[in-house]
Amino acid sequence: MKDRNKGNYTENFISNYTVVDIETTGLSPATCEIIELSAIKVRDDRAVDTFSTLIKPTGKLNYYISKLTGITDEMLVSAPNIKEVLPKFMEFVGTDLVMGHNVNFDINFIYDNWERHFQKEFTNDFVDTMKMSRKYCKLPSHKLDALAAHYNVSAKGHHRALTDCEITLNVYKKIKKEVFEREKELSI
Repeated sequence: MKDRNKGNYTENFISNYTVVDIETTGLSPATCEIIELSAIKVRDDRAVDTFSTLIKPTGKLNYYISKLTGITDEMLVSAPNIKEVLPKFMEFVGTDLVMGHNVNFDINFIYDNWERHFQKEFTNDFVDTMKMSRKYCKLPSHKLDALAAHYNVSAKGHHRALTDCEITLNVYKKIKKEVFEREKELSI
């Protein structure tokens, strides 16, 4: 596989970005498909717009994916295909910095599909809340649901793309606030 020309990771705390999350039929961008794609556009750390859609895969879902996500084959029957969805998603994201939890997973799927179907690269820079969590939070687990529990953020509906975007956004704001307060105390 050739190298991806992805954007760069930043550790900076930002206020304007788009949170993204996907649900897929499996773990490999080469052999699996996106079945849900969601995003929340954020300005001044406030959600200002959302994008969310189910995506019809070429095959049937396996039991594990349906159980994990709550997405069923019946829900996907009338969903648009990836070729219909991706241009709208890319227009929504624009040139924004992209944020997600373990966001490389999402970016790799988006990148590969964007390249496969439209011969374009997904080069937006990105922030990863999992990497931030590992740097700033002394926790035994840095999974999204563990962070949600730590920060008292509801994780109800976890493993649905838009809900995971909301959880990620809220966790990010909590980490950011905690770090800024810690730095403020150290400067006094």
